[in-house]
Amino acid sequence: LLAQLELEYSDGTRQVVGTGPDWKVTDRGPIREADFLMGETHDARMELRQPDPSPSIGGQGAAPRSIGGQGGQSGQGALWSHPAYDASGWENAVPAAANGSLKAPYSDAAGAREVELGFEEPARLQAYSGPPIRATQELKPVGLTEPKPGVFVFDLGQNFAGVARLKVKGPAGTRVQLRFGEMVYSDRTPGREGMIMTENLRRARATDAYILRGDPAGETWQPRFTYHGFQYVEVTGYPGRPPMDAITGVVVHSDTPLTSTFESSDPVMTRFYQNAVWTQRANFVEVPTDCPQRDERFGWMGDAQIYARAATYHADVSAFFTKWLDDVEESQLPNGAYPDYAPYPMFHGRKEGYGTAWTDAGVIVPHAVYQAYGDTRVISRHWTSMRRFMEFRKQRSPELKGVNIGNDWGDWLSLGQATPIEYVDAAYFAYSARLMSEMATAIGKKDEADEYRKLFETVRSRFQQDYVKEDGSLAVETQTAYALALWVGLLPESLQRPAAARLAAMVKANGTRMATGFLGTRPLLPVLTANGQHELALSLFHSREFPSWGYEVVNGATSVWERWNSFTKDEGFHNPAMNSFSHYAFGAVTEWMFQSLAGIETDGPGFRKITLNPGPGTSQLGAAWVKASYRSLHGPIATEWKRTGSRFELTATVPVNTTATVHLPARDLASITESGRPLAKAREVKFVRMSGDRAIVEIGSGTYRFASEMAQ
Repeated sequence: LLAQLELEYSDGTRQVVGTGPDWKVTDRGPIREADFLMGETHDARMELRQPDPSPSIGGQGAAPRSIGGQGGQSGQGALWSHPAYDASGWENAVPAAANGSLKAPYSDAAGAREVELGFEEPARLQAYSGPPIRATQELKPVGLTEPKPGVFVFDLGQNFAGVARLKVKGPAGTRVQLRFGEMVYSDRTPGREGMIMTENLRRARATDAYILRGDPAGETWQPRFTYHGFQYVEVTGYPGRPPMDAITGVVVHSDTPLTSTFESSDPVMTRFYQNAVWTQRANFVEVPTDCPQRDERFGWMGDAQIYARAATYHADVSAFFTKWLDDVEESQLPNGAYPDYAPYPMFHGRKEGYGTAWTDAGVIVPHAVYQAYGDTRVISRHWTSMRRFMEFRKQRSPELKGVNIGNDWGDWLSLGQATPIEYVDAAYFAYSARLMSEMATAIGKKDEADEYRKLFETVRSRFQQDYVKEDGSLAVETQTAYALALWVGLLPESLQRPAAARLAAMVKANGTRMATGFLGTRPLLPVLTANGQHELALSLFHSREFPSWGYEVVNGATSVWERWNSFTKDEGFHNPAMNSFSHYAFGAVTEWMFQSLAGIETDGPGFRKITLNPGPGTSQLGAAWVKASYRSLHGPIATEWKRTGSRFELTATVPVNTTATVHLPARDLASITESGRPLAKAREVKFVRMSGDRAIVEIGSGTYRFASEMAQ
């Protein structure tokens, strides 16, 4: 451990305490095992204590509780962390360089072997720029069952990431074991009814254990060096039947302050929003992991780039992504590609350590952060790295077209419609070039902005030659193919509406159901809404049929699932070993919920100029009302709209020092009022124009109450 403690005293003096060979270490103590994936074991009989120190020492009498709630009550002797503890019998710390060569067991497809542990170059000290990981909430059990004698299962009512705090009283040496699961088996699984499902943990043991010291007053313990993804806690070895308060769920994640609210007259979609927020919190633990429960927890780049913009609505993730993007650059491969996940501790994949859309996260995520917060520093900080990546892309495709550049993760978990990886690559090649041009402009690099704009146009031209037909249809007939082409802007303007109509027809022919995976789902609803198919987007959003977001909720989800059909009440678990019930990728639809349903979006980076464009739809298909808010850098932005027949009402709040352009559903100008006054007499409201069935007005800061008659 390399650490430096700087003490500033009230008299103005200062002391620096640093780690060194004079520090003491011991391999004794109560923590017998600690691992993020495997769990933690604490033997309270081995807690390092000495007789209570004299009250004269520092004015402290009885020993304090151990750090983090470990150990029991006072009066049991001074813990090792007390100033009076005598550690003279401990060994001196050993500098890391003196440890010599270390080996560790390693197993993969090639078999078991030992590998050297070491670094190719000295570690670089760097200030930590991310938010700390904290316990932010506690959950009380909502249920307790005993599916087998002596096996107790606590239901905390919510799938989350964190730890369980144990409260127990019993004889010394009693071993209480805690295991964790996201789901329990139903009555359809004979012999396992009510037991926790752990197949999806794979090699992650996810097991904690506490060995009692026999304190007659009782003992409370909470792990400090592990965490789990779970809703259910299985308790065995408990002395007697545990009370409901024997287990408390402690929510742990990078402390990214929440910034949004969302409610709807559709309670299923309100619950889905909550599921997305819970899933984000569970997976934003130091890095944006793909899942918090199984033997993985990688910062998968594809998942992150799909979801990053949605994440900026739910919480203040500016510092979180600032830190992670340093990991991304540090993980950049020698050829310029970004790896499939960052940090990149080991090889994973069939061909190479990167793949289309995953590797592009090194460009997409900085752009998303810039859009949300208007801070160009993230661009400047990584500009050289992003330039290296674009050179890699050009070298991999001298003809500036889509190719298979590595791992073909592609449209991960799509349903029955496989989109060729070369097509996906062409779209992402163009997308990265377009974003690079925008970011170059933002930091004043005009020549490079022109360079990447021309690159985008060249890749788009080649794409049109390879895939676009005269009627707006595409050579690749999948929902994802159309969604990506429209999202990136690869089609001539005259063919965008025909292509969107073709996409809509494909969705309807599929029973008004999606067939998209990770890459196609994020752009699907936005491109439908943007191209005259908002009613269809609403239909998909409010669906309860498989596959849909509502389908998860009505099947009991309290978080976002990795698979559209991870679990059904009728069929049970699908592909249990490759299944996560806390996976945020499909939660990217919340970006559309805020931008196109609640109607809150930035006009240019950073929300200094705001677009308020609510999307109630013209039929009775969607929600009757939506209420949402987002706390931007400039203050809270809020919309609350209600549709009653053809009457539309909107309450909009705009923060100080900002302006907003409002798109009001209205059949004509005469039907619009603000705070009961005709629009022409409204204060601080400027009418701009009518655009189809929308009246466009400009407003300044404040709260406005609009009403109008919608076109039918």
